[in-house]
Amino acid sequence: MTVSLVTGGSGYFGMLMVERLRRAGHTVRVLDLNDADDRAADVEFVRGDVRDPEVVQSAVAGVDLVFNNVAQVPLAKDPELLTTVNIDGTRNLLAAALEHGVRKVVHTSSSAVFGIPASNPVFPDTPPTPVEAYGRAKTEAEGLCHAFTAQGLDVTIVRPRTILGHGRLGIFGILFDWIADGADVFVLGDGSNTYQFVHADDLAEVCLLAAERPGPMIVNAGTDRFDTMRGTLEAVCAHAGTGSRVRSLPARPASLAMQAAARLHLAPFAPYHWIMYSRSLWFDIEHARTALGWQPQFSNAEAMIDSYDWFLSHRDDMTSHTASHHRSTAKQGALRALKGATRLLPRAGTPAG
Repeated sequence: MTVSLVTGGSGYFGMLMVERLRRAGHTVRVLDLNDADDRAADVEFVRGDVRDPEVVQSAVAGVDLVFNNVAQVPLAKDPELLTTVNIDGTRNLLAAALEHGVRKVVHTSSSAVFGIPASNPVFPDTPPTPVEAYGRAKTEAEGLCHAFTAQGLDVTIVRPRTILGHGRLGIFGILFDWIADGADVFVLGDGSNTYQFVHADDLAEVCLLAAERPGPMIVNAGTDRFDTMRGTLEAVCAHAGTGSRVRSLPARPASLAMQAAARLHLAPFAPYHWIMYSRSLWFDIEHARTALGWQPQFSNAEAMIDSYDWFLSHRDDMTSHTASHHRSTAKQGALRALKGATRLLPRAGTPAG
């Protein structure tokens, strides 16, 4: 029986990966600082820090496959952790995998390695051009993957576009809260930037297929049916039927305001939010179809609506008792006042007075 280790297995995508592996018949082990209340009884849990080489060595021993999902995300706003977790932790894991003869490592990276791409679509061999700390850390972690591949370790790098799906909260929890209450939501500029998402179920399928394919590769994972940022948000608002509309804000002033609010700890924005929210970024995924036989099942709108519907059905019993930034809704701070103000804005065709 295949034994699979999932690092960060108590986080949003890590937990989904654990369940996918269990359904595929794997024996699953989780390495995480925090245990999840809903972890299945047959999933082994190793409590520890990926930055601790001894803990990592213990977790990797006897494992066939490693799915590396542990990461310090931008919302944490801790520059030291962005480096030590995403880079040093990856180094520890790869070293242990090499020493213990792990058959395959599937390393989850990020589309943040591309920053603002010079052109779209982005291909697996497009050179990374990160523009903020998280993207730079994930790029350096990819470099470590290549270095260990050169030493004989089989590593596949999977770069997801922004992940959506049932249970995905974080800053999306704020968006869904506004839409559910009929508050208007905003795009920067006219919202015509082409923005691609990926559903977590589709991403899990990519990771599983990558683990089954021998030989290193880079996989860029995103849906093949995507729209502009405005178009995706309008689809969710129409589905919700709460009266929430998509409005435009001037891109440059709004970006500066987001930066200021983040610096003053008034809103849960991170650099990637104000850098990329009005920008286009999308992957070509033909290589994933050809090499892995992968076909995403969810479009942009379907993935966002699935996320929103899950939020709505769980809204009354949500708690913030989790260390995962993506499994709990980000704190709105000053955005709560803005949410209330949007309801006072005139609707289309409604007199402003």
